Amino acid sequence: MRLFTGIDLSEEVAANLTRLLELLRPTAHLKWTPPYNLHLTTKFIGERPESEIAQIIETLRPLGRREPVPISVEGIGWFPNPHRPRVLWAGVKPVPLLEQLVADSDEALGHLGISRETKKFSPHLTLARIKDAVPLAPVRQTIAKLETVDFGSFMADGFNLYLSTPGPSGSIYTRLAEFPMILE
Repeated sequence: MRLFTGIDLSEEVAANLTRLLELLRPTAHLKWTPPYNLHLTTKFIGERPESEIAQIIETLRPLGRREPVPISVEGIGWFPNPHRPRVLWAGVKPVPLLEQLVADSDEALGHLGISRETKKFSPHLTLARIKDAVPLAPVRQTIAKLETVDFGSFMADGFNLYLSTPGPSGSIYTRLAEFPMILE
């Protein structure tokens, strides 16, 4: 089972990004993220046997004991760089509470033998993946004409454990557990 943890977007941010995707989609033949799959990944867990799910959930549950995390979605960019892009993304402003959730998730799951992150956390929302060389000038021109690249802010009051199942038109994400953020 392919697993990850993530934060769902607010309705307002999701609607703003859906409008952006509708504007950009006709400009290039890319593997566009369906709006219902937009989320902020906080920890990629990877392939794990189904027998470990209960233990992963119990390990993550205490991480909800924290204050809600402010999420601000702004900016558009390319990974690994604009010259040879593989991913088009919307940025998420890094804030200490978000970075702490990511670090705590990595630490807690590391005790279960799940690989720890080696790269610095770079919060983003994947808008499209670029598999083949395609002309990106129309995408870049459309982005340059946007009135704003501020897609909104919200308070994340929880995170989730997801199952990612590959499908013919992209992965399907199934929420396996919710972890509300509540200070005790």
